Amino acid sequence: MRAVVHETFAEPADVLTVAERPIPQPGPGQVLVRTVLSPIHNHDLWTVRGTYGFRPELPAQSGTEALGVVEGLGEGVDRLQVGQRVAGGTFGVWAEYYVADAAGLVPVPDAMPDEAAAQLVSMPFSAISLLHSLDLHEGDWLVQNAANGAVGRMVAQLAAARGINVVGLVRRAAGVEELRGQGIERVVATDAEDWPDRVTAITGGAPIVAGVDSVGGAAAGDVASVLGENATLVVFGAMASPTLEIPSGKVIFGQLTVKGFWGSVVSRTMPAETKQRLFGELITRVLDGSLTLPVADVFTFEDVRDAVRANDTAGRVGKVLLRP
Repeated sequence: MRAVVHETFAEPADVLTVAERPIPQPGPGQVLVRTVLSPIHNHDLWTVRGTYGFRPELPAQSGTEALGVVEGLGEGVDRLQVGQRVAGGTFGVWAEYYVADAAGLVPVPDAMPDEAAAQLVSMPFSAISLLHSLDLHEGDWLVQNAANGAVGRMVAQLAAARGINVVGLVRRAAGVEELRGQGIERVVATDAEDWPDRVTAITGGAPIVAGVDSVGGAAAGDVASVLGENATLVVFGAMASPTLEIPSGKVIFGQLTVKGFWGSVVSRTMPAETKQRLFGELITRVLDGSLTLPVADVFTFEDVRDAVRANDTAGRVGKVLLRP
């Protein structure tokens, strides 16, 4: 079979290539899946660079999420059937076939398009798990930066469907208009000096009980600065800086709680019934249109380097997908 691989840790556009690999065979509790579509995630590219929390042995395959069709069942698998579409995956899914644990795959309803199903697990599940971890209630206020990123947009849509109020922060006014074009209205650009006043105007002075930082550096302090007393700041990412710049007074006098969120750990430790319920909500939101999963472009494995470059395009809306 053909698979996307890399022999060194470096920039993905320089080292990713296609090679022949043996078709894997499923063991007990596993299934063999034929890949249909797979999204490119930032953590996939960080892994190729060797800068993520997981470093595979080289040479390594790539990719972590895919939509596929079940081709074979390992011993003891009875919840899935050959020919069934499934979302999810494991490490190394940028290949014509991959083997994954049956328990980690999500059956996809016939009504869901391939392009949406290919994205169902990683980013949307992180977004809904994040909301779940914050234990927010209808009417509560949340603020997040990187609001025009994939997870930020999903958090805003999922929160709205739950009746939770979200204020999004972006770095430039262009991001405000971009999100308004997607139906997300409560967005403030932090390049304006009076941006905190604009946040207060949106909330009407109501306390913001939770914040999400995906940027790091001074941007984390921006999020913290508009939070109410006894609020929680969740560190989701560090796109700009691995260091948080948060005023100590906010932590001491505002009794701010700061905690991290890593989707892979949360997913691994979440009770099965909770995970099933959240996936059910995701599927419902995609099918009723309250959660949108746009696609920017689709590339073949042979064009993976072009796909990586397209993924880095500024202002891109939607995921870049790979197909065998």
